[in-house]
Amino acid sequence: MRGVFLLFLTFSLSYGESFITKEEYAAGLYHNPRGVGCHLCHGEAGEGKMVAQYRDNGEKKVFAGPAIRKLSFKDFYEKLNDRILGMPRYYLTDTEIQTLYYYLHREEFKRAAAPQPPKTK
Repeated sequence: MRGVFLLFLTFSLSYGESFITKEEYAAGLYHNPRGVGCHLCHGEAGEGKMVAQYRDNGEKKVFAGPAIRKLSFKDFYEKLNDRILGMPRYYLTDTEIQTLYYYLHREEFKRAAAPQPPKTK
């Protein structure tokens, strides 16, 4: 029994990184970072989304999550760490913030990483 456990442990540690793909992890983090998914306020692709309409002293108002897809990484990082009215406090690690940014820009990252044809003279 002990040998089976050690074999299982060795197997799981050696293949632990391939349990889920980077894209799956990024999507899971975007849809449920700490209970309230980013997509609920910022849309599936970070395009922004209206969350609610309400009246305040007879004036119609809108509560919306702004577009976050076109933010630079620096602005994205700062906004996630600022106290913004209506924004949940997630206490994300730097790696999680990088992963969320990757999720919003994954197609651009894939294009940039794709091999380019050699330039002709």
